[in-house]
Amino acid sequence: MDFQSAMSGLQEFLERGGPILNWIMILTFVMWAFILERIVYFTTAHKGVTEKAIQEWAARSDHSSWYAHAIREQMVSEVKQRASQNVELIKTLVAVAPLFGLLGTVTGMVSVFDVMAISGSSDARSMSSGVARATIPTMAGMVASLSGLVFSSQIERIAKRSAQKFADQLGVE
Repeated sequence: MDFQSAMSGLQEFLERGGPILNWIMILTFVMWAFILERIVYFTTAHKGVTEKAIQEWAARSDHSSWYAHAIREQMVSEVKQRASQNVELIKTLVAVAPLFGLLGTVTGMVSVFDVMAISGSSDARSMSSGVARATIPTMAGMVASLSGLVFSSQIERIAKRSAQKFADQLGVE
């Protein structure tokens, strides 16, 4: 399949799904951009962040005072914050995707009812585009949500585990 036919197929799919499908596509791209950012962070930068913090802690001469305990807690908090950055946003986008699909369902059904009101009958052929506008966004919202759900829970688990591992390395209770 060449690029031209793939693009025309995508354009036809987006037109059949109605304007809400464009929003679902944008939402999915944004969600996956954040997911990929987190994956890249954990594979490239997170180890460096924790090693730098461990080196800073090891360079301190005082490890037992109240002040040292506060600094240790701050380091753990900063590593935890960096590890869980954008995780809540990803989870929100995962939750919003089916709602956009539901919005597409409602707008598609409204167009079906408009066709029925204009034609005065329930002609299946004339209602088919509205039914497509009702079902395609629902499917797209669910697919987007399911694809992001797997990775968002994985990323959240990795973030919690790495923050706990770092806290254990510094000896935080």
